[in-house]
Amino acid sequence: MKRVVSVDVYRGLVMLLMMAEVLDLAAVSAALPHSAFWQFLAFHQSHVPWAGLSLHDMIQPSFTFLVGVVLPYSLSSRRAKGSTNAALLRHAAKRAFILIILGIFLRSLYAQQTNFTFEDTLTQIGLGYAALFGLALCNKRIQLAVFVAILVGYWLVFALYPLPGPDFDYKAVGVPADWPYNFQGFAAHWNKNSHVAWAFDTWFLNLFPREHPFAFNAGGYATLSFIPTLATMLLGLSAGTVLRNAPSSRSLLASLLKWGGILLAVGILLHATGVNPVVKRIWTPSWVLVSGGVCFGTLAFFYWLVDVKGVSRWAFPLIVIGMNSIAAYVIADGGIKTFIGRSLYIHLGQGYDRIIGDAYQTLISGTLVLLLEWLILYWMYLRKVFIKI
Repeated sequence: MKRVVSVDVYRGLVMLLMMAEVLDLAAVSAALPHSAFWQFLAFHQSHVPWAGLSLHDMIQPSFTFLVGVVLPYSLSSRRAKGSTNAALLRHAAKRAFILIILGIFLRSLYAQQTNFTFEDTLTQIGLGYAALFGLALCNKRIQLAVFVAILVGYWLVFALYPLPGPDFDYKAVGVPADWPYNFQGFAAHWNKNSHVAWAFDTWFLNLFPREHPFAFNAGGYATLSFIPTLATMLLGLSAGTVLRNAPSSRSLLASLLKWGGILLAVGILLHATGVNPVVKRIWTPSWVLVSGGVCFGTLAFFYWLVDVKGVSRWAFPLIVIGMNSIAAYVIADGGIKTFIGRSLYIHLGQGYDRIIGDAYQTLISGTLVLLLEWLILYWMYLRKVFIKI
C-alpha cells in the first residue's frame, strides 16, 4: 500500500514539538524579559493557562487526530492479511491496554510508587481506542451520530452540574480565588477544578493506591476527557477515510479545507457566545471542533506540499521522527533526555552551555540533547527498526 508521506511529516512535526521541550524557551524568555521575539516563542512552547490555544496546545490533539487518520490504512492492511473482525477487535483491545499501561509507566518514572493517572496523551488515547476501532467497522452515519452524541452529551453533563456555591474553597483545589482565567456566568460550568470531571476524579482516582489522597490536578486535566478525545479521533478517522478514498487530490484538498473551516468556525462561535469555551485541558466540545479544524487544515497543507507538489526533501528529519512516533514519544517523555543531558555535562563540562551567555543556557544544552535524540531515531530508521503497538 502506498504510504502517504504527508502523514509521517505531520506526525514528525508534532513529535518534534514535544521533543523540543528540552529547549525550555520559557527560561530564555525569562532571562531576556524585554525581547518580544523570545516571549512569542516561549508562549508557543507553553500551554495556555486555561482558555484559548498556543502551538504547544496542538500537540496532543494532532497526535490524537492522526491516530484516527491512519486507522483506515491499518484496517485495510490487516484485512488483506486475512484478519477477521473478531481478531481486529482483540488486537485493538490489546493495543488500548498497552497504551494505558505505557502512559501510566511514563507518568510514574519519578514517583515513589505507581502514579495512577489517566490524563496523559497515551492513556487518553488508550481509553477510547477500542471504541474507535469498533466505530471504524461501522458506517459513516453511525460514526457521525456517535460524534454528535459525544459533543452534545459531554456539554450537557457539564452544563447541568451545579455551579460551586459562594463558599466554595477554590484554594483547596489549586485555584486562587482571584485567578483571572475563571469564567463568569454560564461559562463558569467549565472553570478549573470545580466541574463534573473534577468531581469524578476526586472519587475515581482515590480508588487506586496513592501517596496522598487525590484532591485536584494542578493543571486542571481530567480523566473523563477521554470521551471527547474519542470525538477527536473520529475526526481523524473521517479525514483518513477521505484521504484514502478521494477520487482526486483536488477533491481531497477541497474536502479537508471545507470541513476544517466549518469545524473552526462553529467552535469559535460556541466560545464567543459563551455557550462553550475553548479549553484544551478539559477537552471541551468547542475545543474538539477548533483543534479539529486546525488539524484538518494542517493535514491539507502537508498533503498539498508533500504528496501533491512533491516538495519533501526538506521534511526528511520529520519523516525519520514520524515513522517512529512511539519511540519518539518515549524518548521525549521518558528518562532518556535526562540521561543524555547529564552525560553532556559530564563530558563537556558544567559550563559548556554558557558559551554564548547565561541567558541561552537551555537553548544550547537543549539543542544538543535534541540532536542526539534525533540521531537515535535516525539510527533506528537506517536499520528499519520501527516500534509498533
